[in-house]
Amino acid sequence: MDTQTSFSPLDQAIAGRRSVRSFDPSRVPARDLVDAVVDAGLKAPTGRNQQSSVIIRIDDKEMQEKIRALNAKIMGTPPPGRPADPFYSAPVMLMVVADKSRSTAVYDGSLALGYMMLKAHELGLASCWIHRAKEEMETELGREICARAGLEGEYIGVGHLALGYAAGPLPPPRVPDPKRYRAI
Repeated sequence: MDTQTSFSPLDQAIAGRRSVRSFDPSRVPARDLVDAVVDAGLKAPTGRNQQSSVIIRIDDKEMQEKIRALNAKIMGTPPPGRPADPFYSAPVMLMVVADKSRSTAVYDGSLALGYMMLKAHELGLASCWIHRAKEEMETELGREICARAGLEGEYIGVGHLALGYAAGPLPPPRVPDPKRYRAI
C-alpha cells in the first residue's frame, strides 16, 4: 500500500496536516474561519446520529486563562522543550464535550476534533488537539463552563482544539509506519 500517494485535495489535507505547538498570538483568525472549522466538527458523523458532542468556543480571556492554568496543573511539569502554556499561545480555544449518557460520547467528540483539524488545515489555520479536557470537566471550572454555555446534564470533556496561525513553518509530514496496517 502506497501511503505517500495523494490524489485528491482531501488526501493532500490528510497528508499535510500537522499539529502545531507554536502559535502567533497576535494573529487571530477571522470569525468566519473559526465558524467554518466549528461547522466541520458539527458535521462529523456520530453514533446512531445522536449528535452527543458539543463544541464550545471560549472567547472570554479570563476563562481562557483559567482553563490554561487548570490544564497546566493537571499536566504537571511540561515535557522537555515544551512551554508551560499547554495551548502554545493559540488565540482561539475550542472545547469539545459530549453527553456523558451516550455510549459513543468520546468517539463522537473525537471525530468532531478530527474533522475540525482537517478543516483548519484546509483554511490555512494551524491546530493542535489539547488533552486533559476530561479532567477539567470533573472540576468546578468544568461545571462553570457548562453552565455558562447553557448545558444541562452531565458532560465529559473530550478535548480542546488550539487554533490560530502557526508562528513558523509547519512540521514536515510524517511517514506512517507500514507495520500499522495489517490484513488477516
